[in-house]
Amino acid sequence: MLSKKIVEAFNRQINAETYSACLYLSMSAAFEAQNLPGFANWMRVQAQEELTHAMKFFDHVNSRAGRVELFPVEGPPGQWETPLAAFEAAYEHETKVTAMINGLVDLALEEKDHASNNFLQWFVAEQVEEEKSADAVAQQLRLIGKDKSALFLLDRELAQRVFTAPAAGA
Repeated sequence: MLSKKIVEAFNRQINAETYSACLYLSMSAAFEAQNLPGFANWMRVQAQEELTHAMKFFDHVNSRAGRVELFPVEGPPGQWETPLAAFEAAYEHETKVTAMINGLVDLALEEKDHASNNFLQWFVAEQVEEEKSADAVAQQLRLIGKDKSALFLLDRELAQRVFTAPAAGA
C-alpha cells in the first residue's frame, strides 16, 4: 500500500507526464504547420512515450491500492521561433522532468517504499535517454544553422523514428 505522500506525488507526476504529452503534440502540430513532417513525427512519438509514462504511474498507483486523481492539464505553448528553439525547449522540459523523478526517488526512500523506489528506477534510466535524444537533435540543429538542405535531410531522418512500447514489466 502506498503512503498518502506517495499517492499525492505520483498523481502530480501523472499530470506532469500528461502535460508533457500535450507539449510534444503541440510541438508536432507546429512542425506540421511548417511542413516539417519528420520533426512532427519525432514529437508525436515523444508524446506517445509520455502518455505511456503517465499510464505506468497510473497502473502503479492502482496496483498498490492507491487512488488515482486526475487534474486539469495546463495548455502548452503553441509555437516556437525555430526548430532549434523547440528542441531546446524540449530538452529543458526533460531536465525538469528528470528533477521531478529524482524527487520521487528521494520521497520513496524517505517513506521506505522500496517497491516504488524499484518502480522509479526505470524512469531514472529513461530520463537519461530522454534528455540525450532531445539534446542530440538540438546539437544537430546548431550544426546545421541556416542550411535548408541540411534541415531537409534531418527532417527525413527524424521521420524514421517509431514508437516502441516498453516491454511488459519494464
